[in-house]
Amino acid sequence: MSDWTYPLGKLPTQDLERLLARYAIRPDERLILGPGVGHDAAVIDWGASYLVTKSDPITFATDEIGWYAVCVNANDIACLGATPRWFVVTLLLPEQGTTPALVESLFAQLATASAELGVLLIGGHTEITAGLDRPLIIGTMLGEVAPEGLIRSDGAQIGDTLLLTKGIAVEGTALLARESRALLAERVPADLLTRVADWIHHPGISIVRDAQIAARAGRVHAMHDITEGGFAMGVRELVGAAGLGARLESVPVLPETQALCAACGLDPLGLIASGALLLAVAPADAEAILKALHAAGIAAWAIGTVTAEPDVRYADGLPLPVFARDEIARWFEELAA
Repeated sequence: MSDWTYPLGKLPTQDLERLLARYAIRPDERLILGPGVGHDAAVIDWGASYLVTKSDPITFATDEIGWYAVCVNANDIACLGATPRWFVVTLLLPEQGTTPALVESLFAQLATASAELGVLLIGGHTEITAGLDRPLIIGTMLGEVAPEGLIRSDGAQIGDTLLLTKGIAVEGTALLARESRALLAERVPADLLTRVADWIHHPGISIVRDAQIAARAGRVHAMHDITEGGFAMGVRELVGAAGLGARLESVPVLPETQALCAACGLDPLGLIASGALLLAVAPADAEAILKALHAAGIAAWAIGTVTAEPDVRYADGLPLPVFARDEIARWFEELAA
């Protein structure tokens, strides 16, 4: 075996595909949607309804991780047209520095985020764990959807209009401000850091409301929460799950994100971006969906088209950049070096 090791971040896509094909995919008539690149939640036939389940850890953030855990897990449930219902959480705490006040704050974050989304915290596990230097949360969200309401993650169709909500990159910008404030204070205005640090709440990293409004307003064929790997990974996962590609007119990068990324030498297109919902919708319904989102106070744009050619390019033919890993993983690794 080689002694080569992976860098921080997701496993490379080709390695994940190989491992899933070898170990994870088995026939099961009740499994409606199973594991695969671009599939962030599983769907199981539960009789009158489908059970949708998702598991995700919080690894980059150290602040308000309870809030993050609920929101990012609920996001992937909502992207399948389902309603997040129940949350199971594993909370691993470091042997040094775990005070009653810290534990209380984590549970309060979990409870607040769950209440806001109508989710019930139903169980899990907590322990003080050796070898940790900070708390870690691994969450599993369960939801449900009527069979006719399921929006498959591989459902994008040739000619679909691609829509994007909020802009790039809400989560990554907030993380930079929260986790590297002292360093960035020397590079960008203090009021900018204060403002964007609150972005995990306003406009927020949750896309549950975005997804629900869009699904009610028109024919949505696929949705994707843009997480680790940023927009560049997210759009490839959404169209790639259907074996398709995309042509992009423009990508709305938030100006504050542009400023922080310039200060850090990062590319916004590869920055973790929960808070932005990517949708593939029927072209005839795109305007109605945009109108519904705007009426709810959610910024949204038409950014491109799903194509038969399995690559992702701009309208002028230039390819969308490819990132070996999320830009924020690169940032944290460089800081630690």
